Amino acid sequence: MHRNPTGKSPVSRRRVLGAAAAGTALTALGRAPSAQARPAPADRHDDLIRKPVPGSGELLSAIGLGTFMTFDTAPGARRAHLREVLRLYHENGGRVVDTSPLYGAAEDNVGHFASSLRIKEDLFVTNKVWTTGDYLWDDSLAARSLRKSVSRLSDDGRIELIQCHNLVNVDCHVPLFHAWKKEGRIRYLGVTHHDLSYYDALAHWVEVGDLDFVQVRYTMATRLAEERILPAAADRGVAVLVCMPLEKGRLHQIVHGLPVPGFAQRIGITSWAEYFLKWTISHPAVTCALPATTNPAHLLENVAAMRGTLPDPDLRERMYAHVKNLPGFDRIERMPWYPGKRFDGLVSRAQAEMRRRSPWWPS
Repeated sequence: MHRNPTGKSPVSRRRVLGAAAAGTALTALGRAPSAQARPAPADRHDDLIRKPVPGSGELLSAIGLGTFMTFDTAPGARRAHLREVLRLYHENGGRVVDTSPLYGAAEDNVGHFASSLRIKEDLFVTNKVWTTGDYLWDDSLAARSLRKSVSRLSDDGRIELIQCHNLVNVDCHVPLFHAWKKEGRIRYLGVTHHDLSYYDALAHWVEVGDLDFVQVRYTMATRLAEERILPAAADRGVAVLVCMPLEKGRLHQIVHGLPVPGFAQRIGITSWAEYFLKWTISHPAVTCALPATTNPAHLLENVAAMRGTLPDPDLRERMYAHVKNLPGFDRIERMPWYPGKRFDGLVSRAQAEMRRRSPWWPS
C-alpha cells in the first residue's frame, strides 16, 4: 500500500482505478475532486480528458508535452516554432510539460516561452535531477540542479514534480526528494526510465519508494510495463507518466501512408497520433502521456487525443491487433529514433562531437 507522508489513508488499486473514471466525470461537471488540487485555470476546457494524481486527486490533462531533443536549440537558432507549439498546447487546454536540465537548452526554452506567453503559473512542470555528488550522500549538486530549474521555470520558488532521471543515484535521490517534499520545495516526487532492461529496477522503486509518480515507456509496441510496473503503480497509488508514447516517431513510420481504420474513426479518432495516444492513455493506470514535437500541426494532432471517447478494453485489443502484424512493427525497438528527422541542439552537437572523438559507440 502507498504510505503517504501527509498521514492520509492508504490508496488501494480499486480506488485508483475508480478515480480515473471519476476524474473524467468530475471534469465534465466542472468540479475538482480534492481541496489539495490547484484551482483550475479560468480558461479551462470542460471537455478535456483529465486524470487524477492518486495521492491528491489533482486532475492533470491526459496529454502532456515532452521536450527531449525537440526543445533543445543551439545558440542563435530560430525558436519561434517552439514557442508556437507551447502556445497551442496551452491554448488547447494542455498543462503538463515534461523537461530536464539534461535536455540541453530545453528547460531554458520552456521557461523563456512560458514567461513570454504569461502562462508559467498555469503549467504543471515535471522535471528531473540527474546528478551524483562529490561523495556518497552529498546532495549539493542535486540542490544546485533544483535551484537552477526553479529559477528557469517557477515563479513561486518550487517545482511541481521532481523525478530521479533514469534512476541515476536513486538510492540517495529518493530520500532527498522526500526531504524536499517535506520542506515544501517540491510538491511531488518520482523516478523515471525508458530502457526495458531497467524495468525490474523501476518496478522495485514503485513498490518500495513511497512515490507519487513513475515515468515509463508504454506503447502498443512496448507493453512490458503491463507486467509489473503498471499493476504496482495502481496498487500503490502512484501516478504514471508515459514517455516516448509515439516511440520517437517510429510508430508513425510503420503506418506511413495507411488510413486510420474505420472502427477507430467511429469513436472519433482521425489521425494515427490520436490512435496511438488514446490507446495509451485509456489504460486505467496511466495518468498522462508525453509526446514531443517541433511541429505545431503535429501538436494539434497530439492534443486531439485529450478529447472525445477513449477506447474500452475490447477496442484497445482490436487497435493493437490491427497494427501488430504491419511490416516493421516487430522491429520498432531496433529502429533508430526520429526516422527522417534531424536535430541541431546542444545535445545533438555534443553527441556528434563524442562520436568523432571516441573509437567506440553503443549499438
